[in-house]
Amino acid sequence: MGFSQALSGLKAAAINLDVVGNNIANSQTVGFKGSDVQFADVYTGALAGQGTRVAGVLQDFSNGTLESTGRSRDLGINGSGFFRFSQGGEVMYSRNGQLTLTKEGFLQNAQGARLTGFPAGVGTGGQPEVLQVPAGAMGANATTAVEATFNLDATVGAIDRAVTPFDPADADSYSYANTGTAYDSLGVQHTMTTYFTKTADNTWEVRVAVDGVEDAVNVGQLVFDTNGNLDGAASTFPTYSFVPGGGAAPMNFTVDFDDSTQRGNDFALDSLNQDGYAAGALVGISFDEQGNIIGNYANEQSQVLGTVALANFRNPEGLIPAGDNVWVESGRSGQPLLGLAGTGQFGSLVSGAVEVSNVDLTRELVDLIVAQRNYQANTQTIKVQDEVLQSAVNLR
Repeated sequence: MGFSQALSGLKAAAINLDVVGNNIANSQTVGFKGSDVQFADVYTGALAGQGTRVAGVLQDFSNGTLESTGRSRDLGINGSGFFRFSQGGEVMYSRNGQLTLTKEGFLQNAQGARLTGFPAGVGTGGQPEVLQVPAGAMGANATTAVEATFNLDATVGAIDRAVTPFDPADADSYSYANTGTAYDSLGVQHTMTTYFTKTADNTWEVRVAVDGVEDAVNVGQLVFDTNGNLDGAASTFPTYSFVPGGGAAPMNFTVDFDDSTQRGNDFALDSLNQDGYAAGALVGISFDEQGNIIGNYANEQSQVLGTVALANFRNPEGLIPAGDNVWVESGRSGQPLLGLAGTGQFGSLVSGAVEVSNVDLTRELVDLIVAQRNYQANTQTIKVQDEVLQSAVNLR
């Protein structure tokens, strides 16, 4: 029986050496999770046991350290969860977020597995699909709303409209003017000029012209209280209408003057924002902590193109290693729970970083020494058994 016991020990020690060696070999593999060997004794009712066996190889899914790479398409998970990939019709899971963008716009790892997620604006209500960054340009958006904040000089005198009719070419027919930008439905930029005329104490007439063409029908009025604050209820902010021509649709936009003031200071533009923009080509992508893929365009606009899906399992240790630093689900792991980064049990995403291996190299080197000694001890057992058997054979 002594030989079989020692042989079982040698076999188990050899597997232990393999596991430790594999951990050491992958100590620099991004997203790698180390493993430990679990041993069990073999006993069938004999007075002495019949040796040992490997009961299982347990994976350690503790988080590795996030290491900055400075590469925008590298992703690390700060917390729980796995990236979900698809390749050849098979779904697999990984902690390795080293991604490249293919010429077709797919985000994939070095082995060609493509990252999956949810379409833009759908969230977890949709089915996960392979994410693809569209190559098309962002379309133009016509200006529909303008928000402006001014200070109007309270010391200027009023202009009598009965005496001095408004004329954009006559600077004496208005008190102050300021220019901004507006866009039509084709993304063509137009110059928007706002004219302010003080018509009475605390009362100002507002007119808007685009490319020098005035909208004479829609004339606004700003009314201020005695403290110089805008009285929104008494003021009117009509919708201004213009026909830009060139095949573009008519422009209709509102101008909101909330928070404007009338004080004894010089005329000043404090802020001016409008929601229109020209068309723009895609110049790059980035990721936020929620896993949204942000498309950045040449027109200085951005939009969400999709959202990375994360998966988690009730028993991650039940996942089956499939090589290339990925795992597949099994009956022991349970079905994947899908969600978004930064919600519930899922960690947040860190762009420009990857998760290094969770292998503690110092500990593995110590374990290697122990495993080697264990192997040597079992070989010594075989040697002793051989000597005992030789002694029995030599009996006269």
